[in-house]
Amino acid sequence: MHDSAWSGEYYFMDQPVHRLNPKQRSELHKKHIGFVFQSYHLLDNLTVYENLEIPLSYRNVSRKDRQSMVADILDRFQIVGKKDLYPNQLSGGQQQLVGVARAVIANPQVILADEPTGNLHSAQGKEIMELFRSLNESGATIVQVTHSELNASYGTRIIQLRDGWVVED
Repeated sequence: MHDSAWSGEYYFMDQPVHRLNPKQRSELHKKHIGFVFQSYHLLDNLTVYENLEIPLSYRNVSRKDRQSMVADILDRFQIVGKKDLYPNQLSGGQQQLVGVARAVIANPQVILADEPTGNLHSAQGKEIMELFRSLNESGATIVQVTHSELNASYGTRIIQLRDGWVVED
């Protein structure tokens, strides 16, 4: 969405992305897409709480509502006790949970997830996949990249790639 080096027409959320300027494309991205990165991409100089608050501030959510939403997501992900810690004080699995929580906190319409459970134990991984299923049933689109056949089985459409080519759809 940020790149403009493509041709054709591209619509997202009924917006003609191909006609939007970079600032407008960025706004569309900030308001409607959540990302789960394989390598987390948490902001090292911010606490867990502050990392979770960032997407809400981009969406101009009031301070009071941000506090409530962050408290809810900390509880939902069972990381309340980690809220004042910095990413380097967390395990890989804890960082991954924070990354997933950050991606879903603002109820985006699209979640792009790259190996969202790779550093979680199986019970946590199942909880995340159940969460994604629930979000999808509520209308969110989840695009997940995974090597896990179990995680892929949660999808409603599976596109299998091999060496960069679609081999099954």
